[in-house]
Amino acid sequence: QAQDPSRFPQAQKEEETLKNFRKLWAFTGPGFLMSIAYLDPGNIESDLQSGAIAGFKLLWVLLVATIIGLLLQRLAARLGVVTGMHLAEVCNRHYPTVPRIILWLMVELAIIGSDMQEVIGCAIAFNLLSVGRIPLWAGVLITIFDTFVFLFLDKYGLRKLEAFFGFLITIMALSFGYEYVRVAPDQVEVLKGMFVPYCSGCGAAQLEQAVGIVGAVIMPHNIYLHSALVKSRDINRGNKKEVKEANKYYFIESSIALFISFLINVFVVAVFAEAFYGKTNMEVGQKCNESGSPHSDLFPANNQTLEVDIYKGGVVLGCFFGPAALYIWAVGILAAGQSSTMTGTYSGQFVMEGFLNLRWSRFARVLLTRSIAILPTLLVAVFEDVQHLTGMNDFLNVLQSMQLPFALIPILTFTSLTSLMNDFANGLMWKISGGLLILGVCAINIYFVVVYVFALNNTILYVFSAILSFAYLSFILYLMWHCLIALGVSCLDFRGSVRYPPAVLVDEQPELDS
Repeated sequence: QAQDPSRFPQAQKEEETLKNFRKLWAFTGPGFLMSIAYLDPGNIESDLQSGAIAGFKLLWVLLVATIIGLLLQRLAARLGVVTGMHLAEVCNRHYPTVPRIILWLMVELAIIGSDMQEVIGCAIAFNLLSVGRIPLWAGVLITIFDTFVFLFLDKYGLRKLEAFFGFLITIMALSFGYEYVRVAPDQVEVLKGMFVPYCSGCGAAQLEQAVGIVGAVIMPHNIYLHSALVKSRDINRGNKKEVKEANKYYFIESSIALFISFLINVFVVAVFAEAFYGKTNMEVGQKCNESGSPHSDLFPANNQTLEVDIYKGGVVLGCFFGPAALYIWAVGILAAGQSSTMTGTYSGQFVMEGFLNLRWSRFARVLLTRSIAILPTLLVAVFEDVQHLTGMNDFLNVLQSMQLPFALIPILTFTSLTSLMNDFANGLMWKISGGLLILGVCAINIYFVVVYVFALNNTILYVFSAILSFAYLSFILYLMWHCLIALGVSCLDFRGSVRYPPAVLVDEQPELDS
């Protein structure tokens, strides 16, 4: 029996769609691992503070910061796909020894800071879930063991580990999604805050919070991590069509992953904007007393605006919306903290191997990073209270903001080099927009650091900060000099001392399954 020829195009279209979906699925994984950095406890704290301080008015800043993050992650993925080398390896090939070592130290500081935030988030989550029975110092010690559990899972292969992290992201989405449904924010205000770039009645506090959002969202070590994770897929780098296809699917996957992370961040901002924007300490304290909460002493009896962190955030949710809201919040924070564990481990491994050509086992790498992260966190947990522990998150966000230029400037430099990227080098529009983008992000983050330092109100710290700032800015200017030469401003290469060797295609995959 003859078949209707008109059905063939439809069948071919369906087959092509299925084929494209299978290809996308094959490339799915690195983007979701990368997106975890957009959901760590530092980001969650920035989200809830944004909602409590500015209501829905800064949602558009979160959207813009996420889009900027996506564009930067695109550059990182392209570098890894096209060259077969991740960013740390490329820095090792192109920068002299001293700048290379300084870069490595700066990125290591960012990784340790991220690891400390994971430790803080997990310790607070354990304390909330146990109704205070697990003290903060014990929660810090528990995090020593969770990393080695992930290392055990890692032995079963990268795809299974990627699936597990997908599970943790799902837990965060369900936990913070529950809070969103329970609080039921005004959807019109959510959309208005997201798409109207305006902040009526905002002052210095809201401006600082907007800067803090950008600093919390865009993480320096994440650029290095993503450029390495994309090497886990087998790509024939000698085939231009295959490289182009890989770049396309990685960008689609990263877009989906960051869209999901953006929604989760919106859930947190909207919950605290709807429920706690404009609330005073006295109002919250009275409500906690009425609900029988054992944490009502956290809120002084005054009419100052409520200040929240990831610990107080869970407490006030419990006071206003019942114990279930508190426990589900704690589960979400625990998932956020746990999920950032292995990303920090991978980042540290790739950075150390790339910059120093030094190969350590993951066990040794985790032991070093986690030991450095645990010691100061444990001291604060033992000798101070939870306010000091959560206050460390602000300092750690500043620390990571300071390291941001040391990822953004190199990634723009090397993705603009035709000798390295061949036909996939940044075009003129990408060079200009990327340069302006990175300049803006760096300026915002430097402003954030300056505001934080002046808030310390200590003359000795001012002097110390001035000395560090001189060295810091000098090194940034050195990197920018290299970047401008790579962008085509050859007149800055006064003595012809800057030379970039030609590309060498590398088909090694990072040791993710070892």
